[in-house]
Parts: sequence; structure tokens; C-alpha cells
Amino acid sequence: MYVAFLGPRGSFTQQVAQQAFPTAELLSYDTITEVMKAVEQGAVDYSVIPVENSIEGSVHETIDYLFHQADLRAVAEVVQPIFQQLMVAANPADIQVIYSHPQALAQGKKYIDEHYPQARLEATASTAYAARFVANHPEQPFAAIAPQAAAEEYNLTIVAQDIQEMSQNFTRFWVLGNESVSLPLAQTARKCSLALTLPDNLPGALYKAMSVFAWRGIDLTKIESRPLKTALGEYFFILDVVNTDPELLDYALKELTSLGISYKILGDYVIYQAQ
Repeated sequence: MYVAFLGPRGSFTQQVAQQAFPTAELLSYDTITEVMKAVEQGAVDYSVIPVENSIEGSVHETIDYLFHQADLRAVAEVVQPIFQQLMVAANPADIQVIYSHPQALAQGKKYIDEHYPQARLEATASTAYAARFVANHPEQPFAAIAPQAAAEEYNLTIVAQDIQEMSQNFTRFWVLGNESVSLPLAQTARKCSLALTLPDNLPGALYKAMSVFAWRGIDLTKIESRPLKTALGEYFFILDVVNTDPELLDYALKELTSLGISYKILGDYVIYQAQ
């Protein structure tokens, strides 16, 4: 089995992919779109991509590609707690420059100010890239903030664990594929993710769309708008729906159609908890 993930190696996405598919061959791709195209074109069996972070919000590249271009669905979701580690290749007492993704730098700033106030912060495209850069310059007084998987991948030494300020930092990852999958992780719930397009000539269209779920007692855990990319002020809406009763949800979707509200199912999946 082949599984694509957002690289470089040592990223949180790889960490999730390893937990979800411990025996698969994992293939790294440079962008989220390339990861999705890999499974779409049959180069891999499944793809693992980030879809939302509890601090930064939705990953728009993921949502927009699935809505506008792809005929793909999420077949599983993995929720990964985000823990950031400070790691070095050489002497931890002589750290002068710390590299990481801007979000990770912000999350670790309090720890850095207390322990390495002299260090200069440098932003990189990802935490894994920062770790790889530090590993490639062991003679320099560099450090990286990155996941534990990056330290293992690039043979770096962790000098401070879990330096993030916010403990409630989680990222949702979707597993995309053409067949359902059961993962060796703890299951928590089941959801369905939809993208709704509202008709122009239906007053209160969004309210009526929400009512379809409300009067049936179907819980919505997320609603978000994204540009339709057709004209200014035109949007589609992303809904995450708790799917405890598939038959009841099916009736709700049929009512949406009767109201002239179009929808695309982005995924119908079990939610798993990563470590």
C-alpha cells in the first residue's frame, strides 16, 4: 500500500500518516494539491492532508481543491494534538538562531524569551523544513522548533519538550481515498462534511438550509463560507454534520435538494484520535 503525505519528511502530516498506516510505504509531496492529485490519479492508495487547525482555522487549499476541482472524498479523519519541540544538531547552550514555521515560532516565543533571549527567530515554510535545515548545518549555532518525528527523521537532539504556549492545539487531517478504511487508532465519532451552494432566488436560503438539520436534531459542528470564485460576494458554505443516523441525514439531504440547494459531499468518515 502507498500513502501520500505533505512533506518534507518529519512533518506532522507524516507523523499522522505513520500512525494511520504503520505498514504502508509513505511518499512525500511538496504541496497539498500534489498530495491530493496523487490519490486522484491513482499513484497512491490514500493521501493524508491537513484540513483545519484549532488556532489557525481551515486549510483553504484543501477545501477549495476538493470543492472546485476534485472528485474525492475523505474516508477518515485523524485529530492530532500539536506538540512543538526545540531541537539542535550540536551545542544547545550556544543557540543563536531558531528556525520554524511562523505559527510554531509564535507558540514557542514565551519559552524562547525566557531561555534564549539572544536568539534570532527565522521563519520557514514548515517545521519539518526547519529541522532539515538545522540538520544540514550542524556546525552552526542553529535550533529548530518542530515535531518529535522531525528529530527522529533528521537525528536531532530535543533540548526542550512541549514548548507551545497553548495546550489546546489540534489539527484535523483527512485521509482521502476511493475505498473506506479502518485505522489502528481510537475512534471517537462519525461526521459528514458538505459544501452547500445556495440559489439566488430563495429568500433566507442559508436559514432554510440550517433548518433542514435543526428540526431533525442533527448537530452541526462547523459552518464556514468560502468564495465561489465566480463573482464578488458569491460563496459556498462548508458544513460539518454529526452523522449518528445516516438514514436521517439522507432525508435531510433530500430536503436540501427539494429546496434547490445544491451540495457536494466532501467526506463521510469516522474520526480517530492520534497520539
